[in-house]
Amino acid sequence: MIGRFILGLILGLGFSLALAASPALADDVTGVWLRETGASKVKFAPCGGAICGTLVWIKEGTDTPAKVGQRLFSGMKPTGPNAWAGSYSNPDDGKTYDAKMTLSGGTLTTAGCAFGGAICRSSTWTRAN
Repeated sequence: MIGRFILGLILGLGFSLALAASPALADDVTGVWLRETGASKVKFAPCGGAICGTLVWIKEGTDTPAKVGQRLFSGMKPTGPNAWAGSYSNPDDGKTYDAKMTLSGGTLTTAGCAFGGAICRSSTWTRAN
């Protein structure tokens, strides 16, 4: 009886220490997000060891060379709590830029940056229903 109590105490303590030692988990960025303009939706999902964003919807009548199914965000890896960095393929100019994104509550902010992050252009996204 005492042996079981001690074993349970040791296991419980070990589990508590393991939880305390693990890094804080980031909020879940996966899912479909609507751009602030209302003109497009991107689905963020795991790809390899990172997160990628694929264009899944474009509002009818939107003037863009982008195509549904096109991967816009690639290799987005965690850089901190609720922050990722990778690359962004801009369908408007055909260039790929350094990218970063942050998640705060229900808002996702993405930025494509040039010149080592000296010039960035950002977009705000909300979860699509």
